Order: sequence, then C-alpha cells, then structure tokens
Amino acid sequence: MKNLSKWLLNLWGWKTEGEVPKEYKKLLIVEAPHTSNWDYLLGMLAITSIGVKVNVIIKKELFFWPLGFLLRKIGGISLDRSGNLSKVDALANLFKEKEELNLAITPEGTRSLSTKWKRGYYYIAVKAGVPILLSALDYKKKTGIFGKILHPTGNYEEDFKIIEDFYRGVVAKYPENFNLSRQYLEGYEPDKARDIS
Repeated sequence: MKNLSKWLLNLWGWKTEGEVPKEYKKLLIVEAPHTSNWDYLLGMLAITSIGVKVNVIIKKELFFWPLGFLLRKIGGISLDRSGNLSKVDALANLFKEKEELNLAITPEGTRSLSTKWKRGYYYIAVKAGVPILLSALDYKKKTGIFGKILHPTGNYEEDFKIIEDFYRGVVAKYPENFNLSRQYLEGYEPDKARDIS
C-alpha cells in the first residue's frame, strides 16, 4: 500500500513534507482543511505513503457484506456506543482498548464553511491520554504536511492557538470554505511560510 500510495501521489504531482515519529503507538490525527471530498483520498494516500497505518470512524450501518470487508481493509472501524456513551467517551475507550491506533479526524465536521471547529477531537485526546498529530493538505503547494505533535494540556484555548499557527497559510482546495478565526486578525499573511517544527 505504501508504494502504491507514493506512486499515485507522484502521478498527481503531490508530495509529502515532515514525518510521523515512530515512538508513538497511538495518535489522534487532525486532518485539515476539509473542504472537498478529495481531502479524504489525498490525506489517506499521503499518510500511507510514509508508512503509517491510519484508521477512520465509519458508521456501523455501512459494515455489511461485502462493503464492510472493504471498509476494514482501508482502515475503517465502526464505533460502539453501547451503554449510552458519548462519542467522545466511546472514542477515548477505543484508544484505551487498542495497543496501537492512529485515528484520523476532521474537526471542521463539514466541507462547507465552518466558523468554529468542533472540540470533540481535542477532548478525545485528553481523555485517552494520547498526543495529537497535526496534518494538512496544501493544494497550492500540492503537499501533504505532517507536522507538530501536540500534547494537549487540557487548556483548549491555549492549545488551539498552537493548532491555528500550524494551519496558518495552508491553502485548501476551496479556500473560501476554510476558516480559522485568527487568520482574519490584523497582520495575517496567507502566503506566509509556517514553522512546522
């Protein structure tokens, strides 16, 4: 899968930047911007091209034969919310049950313009005690970016400043649908290079 993903990315003129540190067995992977259906495909190709196995949550109703078999092969997992667990608690439990898990989430929650990210991804990471990997798709540079590892402190507002700084200057497929509040503050430069160290 790694070689096929690399080949497809190269064929479409895309590359990757950064890496995922090998010492982490569990990561919550933030994927943004999310303004197009292409984001999922390109994001999966980018991360598998660097040798990282990633999972995504898919509605359990879709896990019927033969579709269920295919969904599992590409990293799809269904969510068990028995016992009236919230989605955050169910996903935090999933992390605790697995020895290894890299779970990709799109916090914007929609491909349309979203003025605020949903916070669930952050609280999943806090409850599960797992770090957050920030990843991005920059359509201007045609680059899948794997950058900062964030160890959530529990102070969402302060940690979100770090998250926003990482995505500052990233160009979405549909830029008008990608918003982080600080991008519109005085002094924002859309083409400014980001420090992903």
